[in-house]
Amino acid sequence: MPDKVLLAFDFGQKKIGVAVGNSLTRQARPLTILFPKTRVERFNQIAALLKEWQPDQLIVGLPLTMDGLEQEASRACRRFANQLNGRFGIDVQLVDERGSSLEAQDLLGSHAPDDAMAAAVILQRYLDALGSLE
Repeated sequence: MPDKVLLAFDFGQKKIGVAVGNSLTRQARPLTILFPKTRVERFNQIAALLKEWQPDQLIVGLPLTMDGLEQEASRACRRFANQLNGRFGIDVQLVDERGSSLEAQDLLGSHAPDDAMAAAVILQRYLDALGSLE
């Protein structure tokens, strides 16, 4: 697989965790947490990240119930993923994010803001799944 840069988003209405990863090293790392006040600000902040990192693909965490069913937050994330794809023309993949916040808190060893780490957990799951496909 060619070397790809990936950005992942742990989407929330008030804040968005962002992580970056690479398909060659298959490593994800937390990048930042965005706190946009408006939809316009949200996409301006994301546009700045896309300009800086030039990702080949975007990953968005999809919050499902513990039974694997969609919920209101799932629909909001699907809408966000569609907006990213439509606005920036970059391939977007949805990844099941169940348990990512708990895993992020475990990795951080605290209850510090974990949104960027949760995005890294989501992206790492995607990268690990790529490895199992080869």
